[in-house]
Amino acid sequence: MKNQIQFASKIENINIIERLVDELTQQFNINSEIYGNMLVSMVEAVNNAIIHGNKLDESKKVLVEYEINNGELSFSVKDEGNGFNYHNIPDPTLPENLEKPHGRGIFLISHLVDELRFEDNGSKICVKIKIHP
Repeated sequence: MKNQIQFASKIENINIIERLVDELTQQFNINSEIYGNMLVSMVEAVNNAIIHGNKLDESKKVLVEYEINNGELSFSVKDEGNGFNYHNIPDPTLPENLEKPHGRGIFLISHLVDELRFEDNGSKICVKIKIHP
């Protein structure tokens, strides 16, 4: 069964996703390594939705859907923005990108989750995380 939460695009609402990850970790007895991966990836995804997708417009919402099936946690984070070209994300490890203040979120997420895909022209990120190794 899919669960969902929705909230306004305010930076302080990142604590909503932090609380959700904490609750799921306790409920499903998730180990600390998977907890860390899940926390960082979900905070990055919500942060991207608020800042880059919805441009900090508090009238726009972020929708988070999640469910657990067969030992996998599936998350999606959708913003109300126009999306982005997710096929052309600069590599933050290249020398020309090392000093840039942004551009590491998707890279981090892609290395912390078991599956990553984009939908709705990039305005929705979907991840899967195996919650028990």
